[in-house]
Parts: sequence; structure tokens; C-alpha cells
Amino acid sequence: MSMSPDEIRTILSDVIDPNTNKKLAANMKHSVIHVNDTSVSLTLALGYPIHNGLNAIKQPIETALGAHGLSLGQFECVLRVETHAVQRGLKPLPNVRNIIAVASGKGGVGKSTTSVNLALALKSQGARVGLLDADIYGPSVPMMLGLSGKPESRDNKTMEPLVGHGIEANSIGFLIDPDSAAIWRGPMVSQALEQLLRQTNWGDLDYLIIDMPPGTGDIALTLSQKVPLAGAVIVTTPQDLALADARKGLHMFRKVEVPVLGVVENMSMHVCSNCGHAEPIFGVHGGRDMAAEFNLPWLGTLPLAMAIREQTDSGHPTVQADPQSEAAAMYQTIANGVAIQVAKLPRDMAGKMPPVVVKP
Repeated sequence: MSMSPDEIRTILSDVIDPNTNKKLAANMKHSVIHVNDTSVSLTLALGYPIHNGLNAIKQPIETALGAHGLSLGQFECVLRVETHAVQRGLKPLPNVRNIIAVASGKGGVGKSTTSVNLALALKSQGARVGLLDADIYGPSVPMMLGLSGKPESRDNKTMEPLVGHGIEANSIGFLIDPDSAAIWRGPMVSQALEQLLRQTNWGDLDYLIIDMPPGTGDIALTLSQKVPLAGAVIVTTPQDLALADARKGLHMFRKVEVPVLGVVENMSMHVCSNCGHAEPIFGVHGGRDMAAEFNLPWLGTLPLAMAIREQTDSGHPTVQADPQSEAAAMYQTIANGVAIQVAKLPRDMAGKMPPVVVKP
């Protein structure tokens, strides 16, 4: 006698996902199972894009079914990103399941380039993604996404995000003249960013990437305390000066109880556009060593390559302009690592719990 889908669901609930090291029990609720005699067809709902990890998760499922005389027939994974917990006292934004801050301790380390390509990579892996440019003094997202013009307001209260390469985006750069400087003090900047975040009609997003301002000053700290973040990614170069400031950014997020999802080392190697010779002009393994020092996930490295700069400056970042390139593959690996780290986090339960009413 063949087993029922519910019995199969029970069997697979104890399988450990090799990517998150968590049981598949929570995933089974939204997964689809069909049983034909001893063959099981499974559509598995995962909280992160599977990317290149299909075989890794397929193997333990086959082993678990085989122990009961069953075989795995048709198998596919679908993306179902959950909302994860944010800082105490804050609530996730409506329609935005996870906000991820991309930060660095100092400017000039390629944080914005990483943010844009991270967003594009997540989108290409099937996620719905938005990008908020939080660098008020030096907004670069409009140029990087090849966007111009002002956001439309249909009710004179909120803004519609602009869309570039399938990414919803908003930036102070859309609202001021490109040649004008934002000569604002800290409180004005924080208020402007709160408006950009909360008064933008974001669509139904799995991830909203925030390109944070450089440094760990008042603006960055205020954002870390007021924006409901699922986690943060630290971008650095291998240079000792950059690493010293990156550590400050890491400690800032820990103080405000924002999980650090991992470290990205940018400009790890300079690649000559003529001969292809690679040289570590900023040092070797600085970001990797920092990740090991603080027991953080090591998300990957990116080269200092002219093509990345040229593509980004032209409004066609690497992941979109040259998706088959080695650099694009690196961004894809980093994006998948970020999504997996988010999936490991505790889920948001605030919206699932009934309100507590105290009666006299």
C-alpha cells in the first residue's frame, strides 16, 4: 500500500536542509506532494533561491524516502520567502518581507556597486527585489540603474518607485537636481530617509536592499535603530584602513541587535584588462580573516576590474550587462549566500500572534 502525502510530509519534515542546517518541517506546509505507488513527486517550497544547490538538497530527501522503500520522481523547488524578525520595538514594513542593509565603515570600498549587483542577482534567482539609496550626500543608484526623472505621486502623499532592470528603486537623487548638493544636517537627513522608506509604495517584495551611507555616524546609527532590518552585510576591501572601519560598522549593528549576515571583500584582486594578470594591491584575505575573527559567514570576494566599473557607470551593472561573466557568477554566489543567511534567521511572529487584551 502506498503512503499518503501526509505520511510523506512527516517523513520529510525531519530531513535537514544542508544549506540552512534546519529541518524541512516548516517548508512542508507549503510544499506539494503527489504519490504514485512508491514514486513521490515533490514541489518543495524554500525560503531562499535554490540557485546551484538543487543536488545538495535533493540527496538527503532521496535518502529519507529510500529508507521507506520510496523513490523521488519529479522534483523541483519554488521560492517562498518568509518575513523574519527585526529589532525589538519595530515591525516589518507591509509588503516588504526582509530589509537588508549593505554597509561599510568608510566610503570608496564599492558598497553601492555591491548593493546594486546584489539586488540584480537576487532578482535573477527569482526573488522580488527593491533598492533604497540611503546615501543622501552621494546618491549613486539612479546612475547605476540608468534611471532618471522624479517618482510619481498618485495621492500627493506617497511615491511610486522607479523601476530599472526589474528592480524597484527610490533615491534622493530622483528628487533633487543631479548637480545640487544635499546640504542638510543630520536630523533632516534621517527624516528624509524615513520618508523615502515609508512613503514609497513598494510592491510585494521578498527583499529590500538598502545602500547605507558610509561610516558609523549619527545618520547610519539612526537608520540602524529606526529601519526594521532583518540583517546587514558588511562590505570592505582587504586594506587595513578599510578593515578597521568595517569593524566599527559591525560593532554598530551588533549594538542595535541587527544580525550581520556576512562579509564581502571587494577589490580583492586587481585584474589587468590587457593581460589578465591579477595582483592583490590592497592586501590579501583581509575580509576573510575578519569574517573568521568574528565568526561570521564569509560571503565571497570580488575583483577590482575595469569592466565592473564601466558597466556600473553606464547604468548596466555587471549582473545585468554580462550575466555569464566570472564577476557576475561571484555576485550570484554572494546573493545566494545572503538569502540563505536570511532564511536561517528567526521568523517574524508578531503578525501571527493574536493581540493580548487585558480585561479588568
